[in-house]
Amino acid sequence: MLYFLPTPIGNLDDISKRCLDVLELCEIIICEDTRVTKSLITLLNAKFGLQISPKEFYSLHTHNEKDFFDKFDKSKLETRICVYASDAGMPCISDPGISLVKFAQQNSIKYEVLSGANALLLATAASGIIEKEFTFLGFLPNLGKERSIAIQNALNSLYPVIIYESPKRILSLVEDIAKLSPDREIFAIKEATKKFETKFKDNATNLLTILKESNLNGEWCVVVDRSPVSAFERISQSDILALDIPPKQKAKLLCKITGENSKKIYQNLIK
Repeated sequence: MLYFLPTPIGNLDDISKRCLDVLELCEIIICEDTRVTKSLITLLNAKFGLQISPKEFYSLHTHNEKDFFDKFDKSKLETRICVYASDAGMPCISDPGISLVKFAQQNSIKYEVLSGANALLLATAASGIIEKEFTFLGFLPNLGKERSIAIQNALNSLYPVIIYESPKRILSLVEDIAKLSPDREIFAIKEATKKFETKFKDNATNLLTILKESNLNGEWCVVVDRSPVSAFERISQSDILALDIPPKQKAKLLCKITGENSKKIYQNLIK
């Protein structure tokens, strides 16, 4: 049997009794980073007086998937108690694990996903922004045009968006949002569930000023309010195509809303 097990995102007390019970029984752990998981097990054993002692550890992450599945004996997933754990939080939510879910489905291997700590849902509830629908974007591209397009798309969303961000890029993220939409309401939380958990909520301009004077260490989860422009006010691709303007200008406008290469769009327009 295969279990997908969420690990604490900061506070060890957030792990459920069911997760601990499964860990005590498990014989094999497949994880994102064996060093991180072994350290977590040591902490859990000490804190809760447990005897978690799996016999085998295997590393599975986005860079070694093919090699892992080529070599791993899948019968172990059927005959032994196996756990998959990412470094922190819920597997498959901006974390590795989906390839193992698909592998289990394709090979009719029974699996269960246990409930537990998750920064995405914690930020959703804490933000005071999200009432129902939202869009989860995970980590945005790090650099260049792809990042600019991703931020623009986030700001154009009909729903509030949730973004994971590193301490290295949190300031630039808020700065980019402030340039494009200075009054946009943002909620940000860092070090969720940990000793120095800190919450921020303000418009983008004010939040940028606040963060410039703040300690930015720690992982961040950011909630950006939805676009104030309604769906009925948005410009569609057909609206742009109907404009009586040169193809090059149309291509540039279409590039802005689709993220596609403007030269490629232009070539298609003049065919």
